Amino acid sequence: MAGLLDQAKQFVSDAVASMEKPEATVTDVDLKSVAIGSVTYLAKVNVSNPYSTPIPIGEIRYVLKSFGSEIATGTVPDPGSLKANGDTLLNVDIKVPHSILVSLVKDIARDWDIDYELQIKLVIDLPLIGEICLPVTSKGEIKLPSLSDFF
Repeated sequence: MAGLLDQAKQFVSDAVASMEKPEATVTDVDLKSVAIGSVTYLAKVNVSNPYSTPIPIGEIRYVLKSFGSEIATGTVPDPGSLKANGDTLLNVDIKVPHSILVSLVKDIARDWDIDYELQIKLVIDLPLIGEICLPVTSKGEIKLPSLSDFF
């Protein structure tokens, strides 16, 4: 009896592992706004849903790093659902305090941008399977605001 149960578990595990899963990519990271205490960047994440039903997203977790140091972390609770059989564009606001930007002076002074690594995890609740986490990583440069951005 235990052997039959183990075989059933293995069958279900193999079936789930071979199923198509949603895929995500970061399409853009750009300046959104400048405030007195922080700069807000907007990360655009495109998620493809291969299923014929919408999938609710539990939350989005993000970590923004520069030169190995975390400069921003956060979550976006309940960002909505993924469209059925299609792509959904998610917007993730990333707030970076000015005090953190000051610590990156060496990189900023060289070319007036921040070399970054953005790690995003989409926590998706799939029926019958449960929560899965889609990790997405993107590297690039974020341009800093100039005086013309303030006026």
